[in-house]
Amino acid sequence: MFSGHKTIERQLAEAKKRFSNASKTASRMIAIAVFLLIEFTRGAAAEGPLRFSDPQPHRYEFTARASEIDSRARSHPEINFVFETNGKPADIENACVDTRVQPQGKLVIWLMGHSAPLFERVNSYGLHAIRVHYANGWFPKFGQEPPPADDKFLGKIRLEAATGEDFSDVVTIPKPDGMMERALQFVKWLAQKNPQGRWEYFLTDDRKELRWDRVIIAGSSHGSTVSARFAKYKKVDRVVMFCGPRDQYETWQALPSATPANRFFAFSHVLDAGWTGDHYCRSWQLLGLREFGPVVNVDRTAAPYGNTRRLITDADVKNDPNRAHGSVVPGNSAVKNAAGKFIHEDVWRYLFTHPVDEVGKPVSADADCRMNLRPSAKAVK
Repeated sequence: MFSGHKTIERQLAEAKKRFSNASKTASRMIAIAVFLLIEFTRGAAAEGPLRFSDPQPHRYEFTARASEIDSRARSHPEINFVFETNGKPADIENACVDTRVQPQGKLVIWLMGHSAPLFERVNSYGLHAIRVHYANGWFPKFGQEPPPADDKFLGKIRLEAATGEDFSDVVTIPKPDGMMERALQFVKWLAQKNPQGRWEYFLTDDRKELRWDRVIIAGSSHGSTVSARFAKYKKVDRVVMFCGPRDQYETWQALPSATPANRFFAFSHVLDAGWTGDHYCRSWQLLGLREFGPVVNVDRTAAPYGNTRRLITDADVKNDPNRAHGSVVPGNSAVKNAAGKFIHEDVWRYLFTHPVDEVGKPVSADADCRMNLRPSAKAVK
């Protein structure tokens, strides 16, 4: 009887142990299930429409130094890529978002000097915006005429400046100093600094890259040319090109493109030397933009301009080509009406928000646009 009692005790102990282990296993399984559910919900939310939850909605503006955001950043004075000029910071980066406006879930990366009027407008469209410090000072050194025999020479420099990868033999720009990494580090900084702005929406789950499919790459002049070259290499949501692209002696514009051609939008003034010299119309044709409609004068045709991708203006700039060059971007050179209002508000909204799938009808190549702008051998002498 005694031994039987011990047997029962052992059986009860073993049963209790099995139950305990089962309970622990069940608890672990429940914990794992809860974790996966949370992660799934978080992922689903990231893929769904972006929404703000700001107890005090307003427009946020930020400035920061690239060299302070990322300790790996370095100067490259040989291409005028420095942190200070005349004792003043030269690596300032800008960002802004307006949480009062329903977000589109798109990030504008602006590749030119900071334009407060432009940032105010893209914020009003529901777009986030940043301007990064990247290697754009090399042009005076390498962009002089006549060009070298390599018809992609400048395009390689632009791509290295944008990516921090080795595309060019004449510059050395490591990854931490390329536009892509500078933008990534800035957005990570903003995500921590300004959680109300939901900047993390533009980061991959592992935070090692930007979500380039949610990026609008934009710039003017030199910046528009870098934007176009980068978008050829990396698929982005949209490209906005003010007074550009140039590189009139090169053919990279006709390379296969990671970003579909219908996502490229361009706007220039007809008195701009880049237009009168056929630099812009040539690039637009090489980019394949004639597949989406003709060149349209926005001063004579209302939005949506036949859904074209090629827009021009002949607004009064007092016959000044220099002012014409900058007049297409919101700012001091932009044209105003008698009431003091900018006349191209509808154009700017169109460039940044027009649905990319709404396109005009294909047209023939522009007969009056010269496609071979390289100087003859005799002219080079």
